[in-house]
Amino acid sequence: MPYLTSAVLGAALCCFAFLGLRARFGGSSLDDYVTARNSQAASTLGLSFLASGMGAWILFAPPEIGAFVGPVALLGYALGSALPFIVLGLYGPKIRRALPEGRSIAEFAEACYGPGVRRFVALVSVAYMGCFLAAELTAIGAITALLSDVSPALVIIGVALTTLVYTVMGGLRASLATDRWQAWLLLGLLLVVASVTLWRLPTMPNTAVLPSLPLSSSLSVALTLVIAVTAANLFHQGYWQRVWAAKDNESLGRGAWLGGGMTVLVIMVIGGVGMMAAMSGISLGEPPMPFFALLSDAPVWITLPSLVLAVTLVTSSVDTLQNGIASLWAGRGDHPRALNTARWITVALMIPVIVIALQGLSVLRLFLIADLLCAAIVVPVLLGLWQRMTPIAAIGGGLGGLCGAVLPGWVSQGSLSAGIMAATFPGSVPTLGPFVGALLLSTAVSLVLAFTAGRRLPKNIAPNS
Repeated sequence: MPYLTSAVLGAALCCFAFLGLRARFGGSSLDDYVTARNSQAASTLGLSFLASGMGAWILFAPPEIGAFVGPVALLGYALGSALPFIVLGLYGPKIRRALPEGRSIAEFAEACYGPGVRRFVALVSVAYMGCFLAAELTAIGAITALLSDVSPALVIIGVALTTLVYTVMGGLRASLATDRWQAWLLLGLLLVVASVTLWRLPTMPNTAVLPSLPLSSSLSVALTLVIAVTAANLFHQGYWQRVWAAKDNESLGRGAWLGGGMTVLVIMVIGGVGMMAAMSGISLGEPPMPFFALLSDAPVWITLPSLVLAVTLVTSSVDTLQNGIASLWAGRGDHPRALNTARWITVALMIPVIVIALQGLSVLRLFLIADLLCAAIVVPVLLGLWQRMTPIAAIGGGLGGLCGAVLPGWVSQGSLSAGIMAATFPGSVPTLGPFVGALLLSTAVSLVLAFTAGRRLPKNIAPNS
């Protein structure tokens, strides 16, 4: 049935493109293109946070964590995925007051610390979002190969080009418009697909037990995932755009809590499917993929909605990432040249992302390294609104965070090289030590340097903010 599958997926992508192009912004304003400033209600923001935060990764990671680690770690993963929205919902009003004309996390960093820190933060953010893009497109290729006879390369290129068309033309408003529809579609499809996969479960054996590690191990994994996912997603520029897109502070807060709550629910449901698969005793595959193990040899009326769900998940996250990258590269002012530059740089950056995705590589280790880098600098960046913080304190805190990431492995194994190796996550296994070390030392160094430097008002932040 490759032709039917191709037709259905093509129709879904065409619908997303139509919705995005219909909502494109109505002028040549760079500011409206990258922020849709003060225009979005709480419900739209909540659905957008959900859709942009979800991706094909939810069909892989939560079921595997549920199947092998258990409900405690799964809850940690769900909370870690939702916390960035909550942090921005709580912290966002201060950012809006301090930087009312802001557009990105990089501009926030520059207003607090100057252009040097801006470039560093922008580089980290682009690197993280590039990894995210490659992972999402790689995942949709793998899912296509698992569930159909359609060429994975065709779907990867189709998703990348479709999202580029409406994000390049329509900017953030196009992404927000598609997010609303994609959020409802993915919720409906997820309910249907999860119900069908559970219906296909074999009879539960009498010896079935809930998957779980010892409580200490489960809590360690949960805390690792909370730190890693939260720190990394705070450098997701797509989420920062929504801080300024909100109509007002109340809309931002309510939207953030709505998106966070739905995110926790979705991840717990899909992770619960993985736990049920493990308890049933079926083969989870090699490498293990509990969700897709339940779809093996399934008829087309089951696999086709699953593929549409996967394409919806990937499209909703990819268009947000593309808009986020464009806003980071956009210059100041509203000159038409800046708008065109942002568009073309986004197109150019997608070329290596597509090439990497077509290789079918595993990106989990790259994700963990990118997460750790974000964890090392997230506290110094967010302390920017504190009047005592200085560029030296921020840079020193970031360097301290990088040292803190290496320190646990160095101390436990007795050599610097072993510490560096542990901080690169050999075997793609997330461990708590590097993340805790990065957070604690970055915070400690930032505070010490800030207090010893004396009181200093950040350069471009209003005193009453």
